[in-house]
Amino acid sequence: MKPWLLGTAMGVAVGTGVAAASRGPTLVQWPGKVRAAFPFVLGGLVGASTAVKVDLLGTVVNSARGRGRGPGPTLAILGGTAAAVGVVGAVVARQTLAKLTGEGQALDASFTSPPADPLMSGGPGSLVSVSELGREGARFVGTATTPEGIRQVTGKEPVAQPVRVFIGVDSASTPEQRVGLAMAELRRTGAFDRAYLVIQAPAGSGYANATPIDVTEVLALGDCASVAIGYGVLPSFLSLGKVAIGSHTQRLLLDAIHDELKFREHKPRILLYGESLGAKVQEGAIPSGTPDLDYYGVHAALWVGTPGGKVADEFHANVATESFTVDRPEQLPNPMPSPRPRVWFLEHDGDPVVRFRPELLTQRPAWLPLDGSRGRNIPADMTWKPGITWAEGLVDTMFATRIKPGDFMSLGHDYRADLGSVVTTAYDLPCDAATAARLETYLRATEVARAQRINATA
Repeated sequence: MKPWLLGTAMGVAVGTGVAAASRGPTLVQWPGKVRAAFPFVLGGLVGASTAVKVDLLGTVVNSARGRGRGPGPTLAILGGTAAAVGVVGAVVARQTLAKLTGEGQALDASFTSPPADPLMSGGPGSLVSVSELGREGARFVGTATTPEGIRQVTGKEPVAQPVRVFIGVDSASTPEQRVGLAMAELRRTGAFDRAYLVIQAPAGSGYANATPIDVTEVLALGDCASVAIGYGVLPSFLSLGKVAIGSHTQRLLLDAIHDELKFREHKPRILLYGESLGAKVQEGAIPSGTPDLDYYGVHAALWVGTPGGKVADEFHANVATESFTVDRPEQLPNPMPSPRPRVWFLEHDGDPVVRFRPELLTQRPAWLPLDGSRGRNIPADMTWKPGITWAEGLVDTMFATRIKPGDFMSLGHDYRADLGSVVTTAYDLPCDAATAARLETYLRATEVARAQRINATA
């Protein structure tokens, strides 16, 4: 049989088998069209790859026997097609990146005016303009907790106005300069005189989740400062190449804060927060775990939905003696162990971002054991299939977060329903049951109001 004919036949057979095997349950729900197309797309890709490999092997064998006639028809056609697709893909990729970069830099219509509060970056007296903060930075400093919000939740009078410092990637050209601006803003606003200082590592787009900051500001009665420094404006899945510079920025910031506090009599409680790629970035800034946390005087750290992989596993091991991992608030320890855990991981059992890793291609993961036991939101009939589970996991990560403002979920990569309780516990913030209930209502209403403002037009 001619190589191209054999390759095509084998490709069809393998592709059909893969398509049939890839119809099982996944960690999160996919859009209907994606669910319907996935088996055919995956089967087609695997089948085409098989066809090319068999075709190439047959051509090489024939050539070695002196009967070669150049590349077979299948290989030649696919090679030409791949070249054309590659050219078109490169053009589309450049256009898409340019569009996303512009969107990340552009401010929402309702956030173009500088904050009126001088305790916010971009506000009166600030060393950075609101236009330099980028879309996410302007949102972050433009929605700080109000005295009315504090009274509504706690029934107490605020003791201070919260401080929010954000330095966008466009505020300066180097990490060193951005950290210098952040430190100047922290000094200008009196952030080091507050009871709490939250250092948040944003995601790749510059997104700094305001919810954990809201929780801290409310329960601290406003006696809180927070700081975040951006390292890009693109979505996290396009910012994996920025992890190193993000971690370097965090390390520089921690060093600068450490040096600042050495000579101050009052030292705020240092709290770390990172979510998704931000968690990976911040963990990368303190790779030795406990010794680094001791050196920087960290009171507590909370990392949420850290992308999975060997590095994340190693970091977990480095802080194992002083860490606690939960899937949901119901797993928070009661009574609290002594000594109190300093490091907290909030990671859903069924979060594809946490579970996805290259090893899924060839190794059964611990979260899909042969005995059929499952964590929360992992389908009971989900099984590991070499290659296929990896492909399913990749698609899972694309649909891991489906947000409806105010409708808090504890599912996939959406941790909003967990943050009120987990942040309160991790940071050891004062909060009784009645206050906690009001806090949950407040957080949902705040997110709805924030979304309405984001979607408002000029």
